[in-house]
Amino acid sequence: MINRLAIFLFSSIILISCSTESQKILILAHGLDTKHAVHQAMVYMTEQLEELSDGQLTTRIYPSQQLGTERQCLELLQIGSVDITKVSAAVMEGFAPAYKVLSIPYIFQNREHAYAVQDGQIGQTILESGQKFWLRGLCFYDSGSRSFYTKDRPILKPEDLEGMKIRVMSSPTSIEMVKLIVGAATPISWGELYTALQGGVVDGAENNPPSFYLSHHYEVCKYYSINEHTSIPDVMLISTHTWNKLNKKEKEWLTIAVNRSKEYQRKLWKKSEEESLQAVKDAGVEVSYPDKKPFMEKVKPLKEQYKKDPELKAIIEAIDAISEN
Repeated sequence: MINRLAIFLFSSIILISCSTESQKILILAHGLDTKHAVHQAMVYMTEQLEELSDGQLTTRIYPSQQLGTERQCLELLQIGSVDITKVSAAVMEGFAPAYKVLSIPYIFQNREHAYAVQDGQIGQTILESGQKFWLRGLCFYDSGSRSFYTKDRPILKPEDLEGMKIRVMSSPTSIEMVKLIVGAATPISWGELYTALQGGVVDGAENNPPSFYLSHHYEVCKYYSINEHTSIPDVMLISTHTWNKLNKKEKEWLTIAVNRSKEYQRKLWKKSEEESLQAVKDAGVEVSYPDKKPFMEKVKPLKEQYKKDPELKAIIEAIDAISEN
């Protein structure tokens, strides 16, 4: 971490020295493949930003964990060495507790419900909750729904996970969810997961179709069980150190560009989900659609547990209220 940070800080000095007074470059780092819909949305955001600012404001994108894991990128934002990053909202649990509700299994009834929450006041409240930790949320990107994929057998009911080691994100909610369903939760970084699956460190993992496909995990895991236990969005964040240095016009340009990229990403995501699912089927993966109800029953205690926290209870009840309207 220290060596990576030292190299990055040195690179930053070079980048800054290459900038002119008429252009400001924001460093944007993330861990996804360049074929991913979120990366493509970020490229689109950069194009929109340059157009809106007439070239005065732009981003330089570092994908594929070039500057570190999601957590490391967040830490770099906190000290102001990176300007913008994209992480799973689940990773934000360790930085701003309000994000926990987005990881609760089956919290969203469907995609429309998720969008209504994320685009409304609830979503804005969650995005702003990280500011005191130097992490200002800009928008949520669609990350679809996460389901189990495994090496040796399909997961058709909760009991099928018994005795299995399942990779999860470094998120308390994700860990507890797998424990409740009967599996053994094993946090492993995304970049190390392929090798962990191949070497038998874990028996499976859980993620959305594009991530399952683009990571090539389907080469090792031949069973994909679409139980859609969580619909955790991705979140784009900016360092408050950077945000506070932007003038009013620059903040306006960035906000517009981010919102345009969000809408663009949602269109790309739907297409990417369909193409990725077909691609893994063509590669010989057995895709199944188990009954979700037994899984929903298993994870109910997690939602009730979070309701014991007054702040989280208010957010959960507000989300439930939207689904009832």
